[in-house]
Amino acid sequence: MSREVTGIGLGLRYDLATELLTRRPATVSWLEVHPENYVNRGGRYQEMLELGRRDWPVVTHGLTTCLGSVEPFDVGYLANLRAFLSDLEVPWHSEHLCLGGVDDRFFHDLLPLPFTEEAARIASQRLTEVRDAIDMPLAVENASYYAAQCDDGLAEADFVVEVLERADAKLLLDVNNIYVNSRNFDFDPKAYIDKIPPERVVQIHVAGHFVRDDGLRIDTHGEPVPDHVYQLLDYTLGKIGPVPVLLERDNNVPPLDELLAEIDELWTIYRNATEVDRAG
Repeated sequence: MSREVTGIGLGLRYDLATELLTRRPATVSWLEVHPENYVNRGGRYQEMLELGRRDWPVVTHGLTTCLGSVEPFDVGYLANLRAFLSDLEVPWHSEHLCLGGVDDRFFHDLLPLPFTEEAARIASQRLTEVRDAIDMPLAVENASYYAAQCDDGLAEADFVVEVLERADAKLLLDVNNIYVNSRNFDFDPKAYIDKIPPERVVQIHVAGHFVRDDGLRIDTHGEPVPDHVYQLLDYTLGKIGPVPVLLERDNNVPPLDELLAEIDELWTIYRNATEVDRAG
């Protein structure tokens, strides 16, 4: 039986794993891992995972099973993924609502989908296919993008909700991605949050991003979480309640103490949302 996932989590990334697994800070409540680093792989990665599982529940987040692609899924990989997730006893698995490649070419990037009825239909069908293959709840994550997919930036929220409703799916809500898109394409990020059905959200991501000299914001997971993302998280938790929150840091990984300071900030926001939820 899976252990309850609550509070603030941290990604089990190679660059910080040794210090994290040695110190085992109490403020980290759970870990997130990318299955691609572990399926059919041993060595240090498998050792890290086993050490992490001793004290923390684990949630998985996929990088390559992009739900907007039309190419057939790798049946063998999905079978291996199902076995891996079952062994970990995760409460849900998540993948990105995006394209990952075309014509058997994988781009190692998360490419946006057009906010159309056809794309929503395909993505919901693909989501259902993966969910059936892994035999567990599947959440989709909203993505960042850098070319306008529609004249109205809030059309993305409507598109995400349509996919969720068509597939009766869960949502991994990336607050940083919403903020990045809102600044790049001039829409109100709170209005986006208002469109999301709270009951669909099972997990939240927060991260930092890079701001270019021309003002374009790039979702890098390589900078500290900025104040505006903290503020949007506070608003989001106030709307949907205290679901688990993950601090993403994949690049320019700092000393663990710097990440723990960010986790302390996230706990303050999370506990405030918990108190508000109970008061309500």
